[in-house]
Amino acid sequence: MIKLLLIRHGPTPWNEIGRVQGHSDIPLSDSGRARVRTWRLPEEFAGFRGHASPLARARETATILGLGDVTLDARLMEMYWGEWEGETLNALRARYGEEMIRNESRGLDFRAPAAESPRDVQLRMLSWCAERAAEGHSCVAVAHKGVLRVVLAAAMGWDMTGPAPAEMEWDCAHLFKLDRIGRPTIGRLNIALVPRAGAP
Repeated sequence: MIKLLLIRHGPTPWNEIGRVQGHSDIPLSDSGRARVRTWRLPEEFAGFRGHASPLARARETATILGLGDVTLDARLMEMYWGEWEGETLNALRARYGEEMIRNESRGLDFRAPAAESPRDVQLRMLSWCAERAAEGHSCVAVAHKGVLRVVLAAAMGWDMTGPAPAEMEWDCAHLFKLDRIGRPTIGRLNIALVPRAGAP
């Protein structure tokens, strides 16, 4: 099996105030850069091929982590939220009330107006995973919360309704294993990104 290590990008100004980012190309915040500078990829993953979402927050995280010349792929991008990018979930829930509750209860089929669903993101990610499995090289990818969640959903048979069957911590790395056609299973979740020497 091929190993796939997934890491969420560091925090951005929009993360810090709870705005939905989607494809909006928001860079890391100063505090986000400082946080990522405390991370280090564990030695067991040295030599993994580097990949990243082309959005600035993921590319910058990959650079700070020292992943080198990463391969960018749009399939690693966050879910496109269409008309709701820049909104907060609390504001959307207040505005749409029961309609929003019904939409969120659809799990993988949740969809904002003129946007992607988590199922759409999962399908593009499984396509990307199939290519990595065919190449036969273990890899590390810096992506987004929505991307990591759909891979977890595929690995655990979760339809994204109700609570997640496993908790993912966002300052950690998450290891999946890909079978010969790219289907993911859980390796290890919440792997500490070892602090760099001298980091607080």
